[in-house]
Amino acid sequence: QRGLIVAPPKAGKTTLLQQICQAVAKNHPEIKLFALLVEERPEEVTDFKRSVPAEIRASSSDHDTEHHIQTANTLLEESVGLVNQGKDVLIVVDSLTRLSRVHNREARSGKTLSGGVDAQALEVPRRFFGAARKIENGASLTILATALVQTGSQMDEYIFQEFKGTGNMELVLSRRLAEQRIFPAVDVPASGTRKEEKLLTPEAYAAMQKIRSFLSGLNSLDAGKKLVETLQKYPSNADLLRAVSAGL
Repeated sequence: QRGLIVAPPKAGKTTLLQQICQAVAKNHPEIKLFALLVEERPEEVTDFKRSVPAEIRASSSDHDTEHHIQTANTLLEESVGLVNQGKDVLIVVDSLTRLSRVHNREARSGKTLSGGVDAQALEVPRRFFGAARKIENGASLTILATALVQTGSQMDEYIFQEFKGTGNMELVLSRRLAEQRIFPAVDVPASGTRKEEKLLTPEAYAAMQKIRSFLSGLNSLDAGKKLVETLQKYPSNADLLRAVSAGL
Protein backbone atom coordinates (compact mmCIF):
# COMPACT_ATOMS: atom_id res chain seq x y z
CA GLN A 1 0.00 0.00 0.00
CA ARG A 2 3.05 2.28 -0.26
CA GLY A 3 3.88 3.35 -3.79
CA LEU A 4 6.83 5.52 -4.79
CA ILE A 5 6.66 7.39 -8.10
CA VAL A 6 10.24 8.25 -9.02
CA ALA A 7 10.17 11.37 -11.17
CA PRO A 8 12.87 13.37 -12.93
CA PRO A 9 11.94 16.91 -14.04
CA LYS A 10 9.51 17.21 -16.96
CA ALA A 11 8.57 13.52 -16.98
CA GLY A 12 4.84 14.09 -16.56
CA LYS A 13 4.45 13.30 -12.85
CA THR A 14 1.74 15.88 -12.18
CA THR A 15 -0.39 14.70 -15.10
CA LEU A 16 0.11 11.08 -14.04
CA LEU A 17 -1.01 11.84 -10.48
CA GLN A 18 -4.10 13.62 -11.79
CA GLN A 19 -4.93 10.67 -14.06
CA ILE A 20 -4.51 8.23 -11.17
CA CYS A 21 -6.93 10.28 -9.07
CA GLN A 22 -9.44 10.44 -11.91
CA ALA A 23 -9.22 6.68 -12.50
CA VAL A 24 -9.65 5.82 -8.81
CA ALA A 25 -12.63 8.17 -8.48
CA LYS A 26 -14.27 6.57 -11.53
CA ASN A 27 -13.55 2.90 -10.80
CA HIS A 28 -13.61 2.92 -6.99
CA PRO A 29 -15.87 5.79 -5.89
CA GLU A 30 -16.16 4.20 -2.44
CA ILE A 31 -12.54 5.14 -1.66
CA LYS A 32 -11.88 8.42 0.16
CA LEU A 33 -9.37 10.24 -2.02
CA PHE A 34 -6.97 12.94 -0.81
CA ALA A 35 -4.21 14.84 -2.61
CA LEU A 36 -1.47 16.37 -0.46
CA LEU A 37 0.51 19.08 -2.23
CA VAL A 38 3.56 20.42 -0.39
CA GLU A 39 5.42 23.56 -1.51
CA GLU A 40 3.82 23.49 -4.94
CA ARG A 41 3.38 26.71 -6.88
CA PRO A 42 -0.04 28.32 -6.22
CA GLU A 43 -1.03 27.91 -9.89
CA GLU A 44 -0.23 24.17 -9.69
CA VAL A 45 -2.51 23.87 -6.67
CA THR A 46 -5.29 25.67 -8.54
CA ASP A 47 -4.87 23.37 -11.54
CA PHE A 48 -5.03 20.30 -9.30
CA LYS A 49 -8.23 21.53 -7.67
CA ARG A 50 -9.83 22.04 -11.09
CA SER A 51 -8.63 18.74 -12.56
CA VAL A 52 -8.88 16.19 -9.77
CA PRO A 53 -11.98 14.71 -8.07
CA ALA A 54 -10.13 14.49 -4.75
CA GLU A 55 -10.11 16.46 -1.54
CA ILE A 56 -7.09 18.71 -1.93
CA ARG A 57 -4.92 19.47 1.09
CA ALA A 58 -2.34 21.96 -0.09
CA SER A 59 0.35 24.06 1.49
CA SER A 60 1.73 26.02 -1.43
CA SER A 61 5.13 27.66 -1.68
CA ASP A 62 3.81 30.96 -0.31
CA HIS A 63 3.08 29.34 3.09
CA ASP A 64 5.61 28.94 5.89
CA THR A 65 7.28 25.77 7.12
CA GLU A 66 4.95 25.35 10.09
CA HIS A 67 1.91 25.41 7.79
CA HIS A 68 3.47 22.75 5.53
CA ILE A 69 4.09 20.42 8.46
CA GLN A 70 0.70 21.01 10.07
CA THR A 71 -1.15 20.35 6.80
CA ALA A 72 0.56 16.98 6.33
CA ASN A 73 0.18 15.91 9.96
CA THR A 74 -3.50 16.84 10.09
CA LEU A 75 -4.24 14.91 6.91
CA LEU A 76 -2.48 11.78 8.14
CA GLU A 77 -4.29 11.88 11.48
CA GLU A 78 -7.65 12.29 9.74
CA SER A 79 -6.90 9.49 7.26
CA VAL A 80 -5.88 7.01 9.96
CA GLY A 81 -9.11 7.84 11.78
CA LEU A 82 -11.17 7.09 8.67
CA VAL A 83 -9.38 3.77 8.16
CA ASN A 84 -10.06 2.79 11.76
CA GLN A 85 -13.74 3.49 11.05
CA GLY A 86 -13.65 1.04 8.13
CA LYS A 87 -13.12 3.48 5.24
CA ASP A 88 -10.54 2.78 2.53
CA VAL A 89 -8.34 5.84 1.95
CA LEU A 90 -5.88 6.82 -0.79
CA ILE A 91 -3.48 9.74 -0.38
CA VAL A 92 -1.41 10.95 -3.34
CA VAL A 93 1.54 13.08 -2.22
CA ASP A 94 3.45 15.55 -4.35
CA SER A 95 6.06 15.32 -3.16
CA LEU A 96 7.76 13.25 -0.49
CA THR A 97 10.96 15.08 -1.40
CA ARG A 98 9.54 18.50 -0.58
CA LEU A 99 7.93 17.19 2.61
CA SER A 100 11.37 15.95 3.66
CA ARG A 101 12.99 19.29 2.77
CA VAL A 102 10.43 21.05 4.95
CA HIS A 103 11.26 18.87 7.94
CA ASN A 104 14.96 19.37 7.26
CA ARG A 105 14.51 23.10 7.78
CA GLU A 106 12.99 22.43 11.21
CA ALA A 107 15.39 19.67 12.35
CA ARG A 108 17.92 20.63 15.02
CA SER A 109 19.91 17.49 15.81
CA GLY A 110 23.22 19.21 15.13
CA LYS A 111 24.37 16.30 12.95
CA THR A 112 24.37 16.82 9.19
CA LEU A 113 24.43 13.93 6.73
CA SER A 114 25.11 13.80 3.00
CA GLY A 115 23.56 16.60 0.96
CA GLY A 116 22.98 18.79 3.99
CA VAL A 117 20.23 16.58 5.44
CA ASP A 118 19.86 16.76 9.23
CA ALA A 119 20.09 13.36 10.93
CA GLN A 120 16.54 13.70 12.29
CA ALA A 121 14.93 15.33 9.25
CA LEU A 122 13.47 12.19 7.70
CA GLU A 123 11.95 10.66 10.84
CA VAL A 124 8.49 12.20 10.36
CA PRO A 125 8.36 11.76 6.55
CA ARG A 126 9.30 8.09 7.08
CA ARG A 127 6.49 7.67 9.59
CA PHE A 128 4.08 9.39 7.19
CA PHE A 129 4.94 7.08 4.30
CA GLY A 130 5.13 4.06 6.58
CA ALA A 131 1.61 4.68 7.91
CA ALA A 132 0.16 3.11 4.75
CA ARG A 133 -1.14 -0.36 5.54
CA LYS A 134 -4.12 -2.67 5.53
CA ILE A 135 -5.79 -3.36 8.86
CA GLU A 136 -6.39 -7.08 9.40
CA ASN A 137 -9.94 -7.83 8.24
CA GLY A 138 -10.51 -4.11 7.82
CA ALA A 139 -9.91 -1.06 5.66
CA SER A 140 -6.65 0.17 4.17
CA LEU A 141 -4.61 3.34 3.83
CA THR A 142 -2.71 3.58 0.55
CA ILE A 143 -0.12 6.29 -0.08
CA LEU A 144 1.28 7.09 -3.54
CA ALA A 145 4.09 9.62 -3.22
CA THR A 146 6.43 11.20 -5.72
CA ALA A 147 10.18 11.33 -5.14
CA LEU A 148 12.16 13.85 -7.18
CA VAL A 149 15.39 12.73 -8.88
CA GLN A 150 17.91 14.19 -11.34
CA THR A 151 17.27 17.68 -10.00
CA GLY A 152 20.96 18.51 -9.52
CA SER A 153 20.45 18.56 -5.75
CA GLN A 154 22.50 16.27 -3.50
CA MET A 155 19.81 16.61 -0.86
CA ASP A 156 17.09 15.38 -3.21
CA GLU A 157 19.22 12.39 -4.22
CA TYR A 158 19.91 11.49 -0.59
CA ILE A 159 16.19 11.72 0.24
CA PHE A 160 15.34 9.44 -2.68
CA GLN A 161 17.96 6.87 -1.66
CA GLU A 162 16.54 6.84 1.89
CA PHE A 163 13.03 6.06 0.63
CA LYS A 164 14.07 3.73 -2.20
CA GLY A 165 12.92 0.21 -1.46
CA THR A 166 10.63 1.23 1.41
CA GLY A 167 7.46 0.96 -0.67
CA ASN A 168 5.52 -2.00 -2.00
CA MET A 169 5.71 -0.51 -5.48
CA GLU A 170 8.05 1.74 -7.44
CA LEU A 171 6.98 3.41 -10.67
CA VAL A 172 9.96 5.04 -12.34
CA LEU A 173 9.31 7.75 -14.92
CA SER A 174 11.59 8.38 -17.88
CA ARG A 175 12.42 11.85 -19.11
CA ARG A 176 13.61 10.38 -22.43
CA LEU A 177 10.17 8.89 -23.07
CA ALA A 178 8.48 12.14 -22.04
CA GLU A 179 10.68 14.10 -24.45
CA GLN A 180 9.31 11.88 -27.23
CA ARG A 181 5.76 12.64 -26.02
CA ILE A 182 5.13 9.05 -24.92
CA PHE A 183 2.89 9.03 -21.86
CA PRO A 184 2.74 7.64 -19.29
CA ALA A 185 6.53 7.81 -19.55
CA VAL A 186 7.21 4.64 -17.55
CA ASP A 187 10.67 3.10 -17.35
CA VAL A 188 9.34 -0.47 -17.48
CA PRO A 189 12.49 -2.44 -16.48
CA ALA A 190 13.07 -0.18 -13.46
CA SER A 191 9.46 -0.34 -12.23
CA GLY A 192 7.72 -3.08 -10.33
CA THR A 193 5.51 -4.25 -7.46
CA ARG A 194 6.60 -6.46 -4.58
CA LYS A 195 4.75 -9.77 -4.36
CA GLU A 196 2.50 -8.82 -7.27
CA GLU A 197 1.35 -12.44 -7.48
CA LYS A 198 -0.79 -11.79 -4.40
CA LEU A 199 -2.67 -9.01 -6.19
CA LEU A 200 -3.56 -10.94 -9.35
CA THR A 201 -5.34 -14.12 -10.30
CA PRO A 202 -3.01 -16.94 -11.38
CA GLU A 203 -4.08 -16.39 -15.00
CA ALA A 204 -3.47 -12.64 -14.87
CA TYR A 205 -0.12 -13.13 -13.14
CA ALA A 206 1.01 -15.62 -15.80
CA ALA A 207 0.00 -13.17 -18.54
CA MET A 208 1.87 -10.37 -16.75
CA GLN A 209 5.00 -12.51 -16.64
CA LYS A 210 4.73 -13.11 -20.39
CA ILE A 211 4.55 -9.36 -21.00
CA ARG A 212 7.53 -8.69 -18.72
CA SER A 213 9.54 -11.44 -20.38
CA PHE A 214 8.91 -9.94 -23.81
CA LEU A 215 9.70 -6.39 -22.72
CA SER A 216 12.88 -7.48 -20.91
CA GLY A 217 14.45 -8.11 -24.30
CA LEU A 218 14.11 -4.42 -25.18
CA ASN A 219 15.92 -1.37 -23.86
CA SER A 220 13.97 0.88 -21.48
CA LEU A 221 13.02 3.36 -24.22
CA ASP A 222 11.67 0.73 -26.61
CA ALA A 223 9.97 -1.17 -23.77
CA GLY A 224 8.09 1.96 -22.71
CA LYS A 225 7.01 2.67 -26.28
CA LYS A 226 5.87 -0.90 -26.87
CA LEU A 227 3.90 -1.05 -23.63
CA VAL A 228 2.01 2.18 -24.35
CA GLU A 229 1.30 1.10 -27.94
CA THR A 230 -0.02 -2.27 -26.75
CA LEU A 231 -2.20 -0.80 -24.00
CA GLN A 232 -3.81 1.56 -26.50
CA LYS A 233 -5.07 -1.42 -28.55
CA TYR A 234 -7.26 -2.73 -25.73
CA PRO A 235 -10.14 -1.07 -23.84
CA SER A 236 -8.86 -2.28 -20.45
CA ASN A 237 -5.93 -3.99 -18.76
CA ALA A 238 -8.10 -7.06 -18.23
CA ASP A 239 -8.74 -7.33 -21.98
CA LEU A 240 -5.00 -7.13 -22.66
CA LEU A 241 -4.21 -9.85 -20.11
CA ARG A 242 -6.92 -12.10 -21.54
CA ALA A 243 -5.49 -11.65 -25.03
CA VAL A 244 -1.99 -12.50 -23.81
CA SER A 245 -3.31 -15.57 -21.98
CA ALA A 246 -4.97 -16.69 -25.22
CA GLY A 247 -1.66 -16.35 -27.01
CA LEU A 248 -2.64 -13.37 -29.15
